[in-house]
Amino acid sequence: MKLESMYQEIILDHYRNPHHKGLRDDFGAEVHHINPTCGDEVTLRVHLDDGSRGGQAVIKDVSYESQGCSISQASASVLADLVIGKNVSEAFELHEAFLELMQSKGEQEGDEDVLEDAVAFAGVSKFPARVKCALLSWMALKDATAQALARSTKES
Repeated sequence: MKLESMYQEIILDHYRNPHHKGLRDDFGAEVHHINPTCGDEVTLRVHLDDGSRGGQAVIKDVSYESQGCSISQASASVLADLVIGKNVSEAFELHEAFLELMQSKGEQEGDEDVLEDAVAFAGVSKFPARVKCALLSWMALKDATAQALARSTKES
């Protein structure tokens, strides 16, 4: 099986069998993001713990509802798998690694040890119109996490 075919299978598997989909209560922030170029939408909630792991807040849960193309839907599923259980700094490092992959215009393959199933989106980076689809949930996570952190700072 060619690598590109395997990556397409990973994306289709996450699209058909999304992980962590469905909005759950007990969250610190909720955001709604839309990709105006194609109409993909995601409502994403993030729940952070109290920062007991090394003083940094940990992403305890990510839940979402979304509609759109297979790329945006699969990306949300992969994102949730990757960041749940990571502290905020680790999650933002993953965000940066995925953003760099998406901006590589097909020049990078991504580090599978870091990005796991997200490397399947390497081929998407060749198509600028699809990059926004892949990044939609990642931008929503960054926004929701920033809002959740700001709220917890105000409350303490």
